[in-house]
Amino acid sequence: MAALQELPISVLTVRLKRTDLRQMLALVRTLFRLSQSENYQRQVFPQLPEVCRFDPGHAALMMGYDFHLTEDGPRLIEANTNAGGGYIAWLSEAGAQGHDPIELTRRIQTRLFSTFLREFRDYSAGRGRLQSVVLVDEAPHEQPLYPEMVACRDWLCTLGLQAEIASPEQLFADKDGVLLAGERVDLIYNRHCDFFLDEPVMSGLRAAYLAGTVCLSPNPFAYGLLADKRRMILWSNQQRLEKLGIDKGDRELLTTVVPESRLLADCDSEAVWAKRKDLIFKPVTRFGSRGVLMGKSISRKRFKELDPQTTLAQQVVAPSVESDEQGREYKVDLRLFVYRDQLLGIGARLYQGQVTNLRTEGGGFAPVRLV
Repeated sequence: MAALQELPISVLTVRLKRTDLRQMLALVRTLFRLSQSENYQRQVFPQLPEVCRFDPGHAALMMGYDFHLTEDGPRLIEANTNAGGGYIAWLSEAGAQGHDPIELTRRIQTRLFSTFLREFRDYSAGRGRLQSVVLVDEAPHEQPLYPEMVACRDWLCTLGLQAEIASPEQLFADKDGVLLAGERVDLIYNRHCDFFLDEPVMSGLRAAYLAGTVCLSPNPFAYGLLADKRRMILWSNQQRLEKLGIDKGDRELLTTVVPESRLLADCDSEAVWAKRKDLIFKPVTRFGSRGVLMGKSISRKRFKELDPQTTLAQQVVAPSVESDEQGREYKVDLRLFVYRDQLLGIGARLYQGQVTNLRTEGGGFAPVRLV
C-alpha cells in the first residue's frame, strides 16, 4: 500500500452523472457482445496479424474504456487491453462514495480476484488451479505505474498466490511453457505494449501463448477485437454496422458515443488537411497518447509524414474540466475498468496540456463520485 503513495493522486473528486454512466456501460456491453459475434470477427480478422486470430478460450484482464464527457453525453476516446490505474481507482473510490474504505476495498478486491480465477478456469477448462501469476512489462521498474504493480503483486501474494513482477527478458519461455527463476508460471498479467508479440524478446511468450501452455491475459485476440484503434472506424460507421446485422438501437448507441473515425488512407488528404483543426491523429496500434497529434497544432510537413495506412483521423472530443479551490482547471479523462462486460471500477485522470499525463501538479488519478 505504501508504494501507491509515490503515485500522483489528485485531491479533487470528479463528478459523474448516473445517466452518463449507464450510457457508458451500455456501450461497453454492446462492444463486448459485438466482439463475440462471428460476423464481426470475420469482418475484422483480415485487418489483423495471424496471432490476433488465435482464440485462447478466455477473455482479458483489466480492459479499460476511456471517455470524455460532453454536454450531449459521454464519448468514447479509446479502448485499451492493458489499462493501468485500476488498483488506485478502487482504493480512492471508497472515500469518494462515503463508504468504509476497508470494507469497500475488500469487496472490490474480491471482485477483481474473481476475474483472475475465471481467466485461468476458462483457459484450463476447469482442469487446473491458479497458483502463480507474473506481472510482465517492459523495464517494469522504469514504468510510471510501477508502484501500482507492486501493490497488485503484494495483494495477490496475500491471497495465497505466488506473484512476481518481471520483464520479458527474465522469463524462460517457449512452446512448452513459461518459467521464472525455474518455477512454472500459470498466468501472465500482461502490461506490455507489444500487443502483437512481435518483438524478439516476446518470441518465447508468443510461442507459449499459441501452444496454449500459459494463460496470457490480456492477449492479442482481445486486443485485435476491441483495442486496435481501427475498430473505431467500424463502430462509428452506420452503414457498415447495418451490414453486420446490428439492430437499430445498438447502431444508434455506437454512432452516438463513438466519434467519427477514419483511416487516413481512406480519406482525401487535402480535405482532411482543410478540416484538421477538428481532428486528432492517432497511430492505430500504439498505446495511450504515444504518437497522438492534435490537428490544430500539426504542421503541413508533419502531416505529410503521417503513414496513411497506420494513422487514424478522429473527430476531436474536448474533455470536460474540473477546477480546484485556486481556480486551476484540469482536463478530465474517465476510465471504466471492465472484465468481459462486468464493471470492476471507475477512475479519472486529471491533467493539463494536450494529452493525458501523470506529471501535472495537482493532477493525477482522482476518485469519481456518482451524482
